[in-house]
Amino acid sequence: MKRNKGMIVATVIFAVLALVLLYVGYSRGEGQHIAGLKAGFRILTQILPLLILAFVVAGMIQVLIPREVIAHWVGAESGLKGILLGTLAGGLTPGGPYVSLPMMAGFMQAGAGLGTMVAYITAWSLWAVARLPMEVGILGWRFTMIRLACTFFMPPLAGLLASRLFRA
Repeated sequence: MKRNKGMIVATVIFAVLALVLLYVGYSRGEGQHIAGLKAGFRILTQILPLLILAFVVAGMIQVLIPREVIAHWVGAESGLKGILLGTLAGGLTPGGPYVSLPMMAGFMQAGAGLGTMVAYITAWSLWAVARLPMEVGILGWRFTMIRLACTFFMPPLAGLLASRLFRA
């Protein structure tokens, strides 16, 4: 599998950042580097099962859904239909980036269009249907409805702009 250049750059940046922070924690002499490693490991053990399953889903999308089906429904040539499907899927995708980004990668590898994927990630971040109960509970119905009304057209608009301005 070909490594993405952006992934390599991000990995190097995080490696340097981690090493610098470990050094700072170590140099303070209070065992902060060990406490930080333990905290990081706890987070890893909580997130790892979800991360593994998200990558399994992403891989299965690539091999189980024929490229022709992806192209027809959400490919670059699917037009507004694909953008609206990407918008709906993004708004309904539960979980954080550990779920949505691997799924996006799977669809992109399978042939999904740029506009569709921009609509997907925009809807995922702006609409987040799974987050709505907490938003309503904390911020109230009025605020939530105003925010949704103000962002309603953003995902399809972003998808249309991406597909028109950045044709591959």
